[in-house]
Amino acid sequence: MSPHSCGHCIWCARGQDNNCDDSIVGRGYGIDGGLARYVLVATTRELVKLNTLDPVVAGPLTDAGATSYHAVKRTLPRIPPGGTAVVIGAGGLGAYAIQHLLALTSARVVAVDVSTDRLAYATELGAHDVLEGVNDDTTTELHRLLGGGANAVFDFVGIDQTITHGLQSTGKAGAYALVGAGNGSLRGTMFDKLPRDGEVFSFQAPTIADTLEVIALAESGKLRVDVDIFPLDRVAEAYEKMERGELRGRAVVIPD
Repeated sequence: MSPHSCGHCIWCARGQDNNCDDSIVGRGYGIDGGLARYVLVATTRELVKLNTLDPVVAGPLTDAGATSYHAVKRTLPRIPPGGTAVVIGAGGLGAYAIQHLLALTSARVVAVDVSTDRLAYATELGAHDVLEGVNDDTTTELHRLLGGGANAVFDFVGIDQTITHGLQSTGKAGAYALVGAGNGSLRGTMFDKLPRDGEVFSFQAPTIADTLEVIALAESGKLRVDVDIFPLDRVAEAYEKMERGELRGRAVVIPD
């Protein structure tokens, strides 16, 4: 699993191994990947033992499942019983975030996306409401639905538009989690755009503990994991389908 961590720095000692000073992780670069028959790991810290879970199902959980879980877990103190949460981008990570929110909270979950197919999928997974598009109209409708801003907003896109409307959708004392790496920016003054008495955070990767907890959730039947399987010689096709948004869940590449 990713990221690599040393196991002995102050961050690792605190259980925040995703912040390890020796970490090698990035947006599509870093240590060697898994598109190979065999993968060399530096330490058994980077391995997760499975009990009943199929490795094909477990694969997406170590990245998309655990990353979205880390975001949801960070916001739990901000979401009261019967609270509200918004997931912007109901694709791979967002689909898991919806399930984590339903498993860990009693929040009303709203999924926001530009794709009607992904919104239909979000409804299948249990989202209480769905909104198509990210614009002034959907933000207004969101406030009407929830009676104000949400306790937590998760942005799995991270472009200018989703950052702007994500923050506008975050209520007082709420949390805005910027997870998507869309290289977006927030324009204008910060003071009136950030949630009052709330928090805004981002991060690079989940912790080892996050991954273990997500695997446990899946092994107990609390997570639905949809995968599209590709042999190693069709990996280019998997990337093309991902770019076109044609994957229902996550692509898993299986060496012959």
